Amino acid sequence: MVDLTVRPMTADDADRVLAIYQAGLDGGHASFETTAPNWAAFDAGKLPAYRFVAVDGDDRVIGWIAVSPTSTRAVYAGVVEHSVYVDPAAQGRGAGRLLLDAVIASTEAAGIWTIQSGVFPENTASLALHQRAGFRIIGTRERVGRHHGRWRDVVLLERRGPTIT
Repeated sequence: MVDLTVRPMTADDADRVLAIYQAGLDGGHASFETTAPNWAAFDAGKLPAYRFVAVDGDDRVIGWIAVSPTSTRAVYAGVVEHSVYVDPAAQGRGAGRLLLDAVIASTEAAGIWTIQSGVFPENTASLALHQRAGFRIIGTRERVGRHHGRWRDVVLLERRGPTIT
């Protein structure tokens, strides 16, 4: 197994991050999106303090995680939605868990109380990874959107931080 580390994402990581994003989209079970955005759009949609990359022993980016606000309303300031992607060639090495752990630690330290995500039910590896990291399934939104010409369900997951009492 290759040694993996997690570090903050920088603009220098853009090409690898977007390539990994596109590879995930090409797999068909990662998102309703079909094309990764350009770096400017990606950068504008993600909160800067909660972006990380997993790198191998050669400092090659093999995965990334980032969060976006779920709403501009003040009442939802502590709720974010995350995306996590791992290069298909590097899956199964623990990068996804390291990335989730990094974003959980950083968001909880900042007082964010809920991290949520939507996952296609066919993406069983992602569902299992999230549940091992303390996420719980809230429910399934049935036929919530069309993807490649067919209706898709989305499993809603959330992880509540310790600030919720």
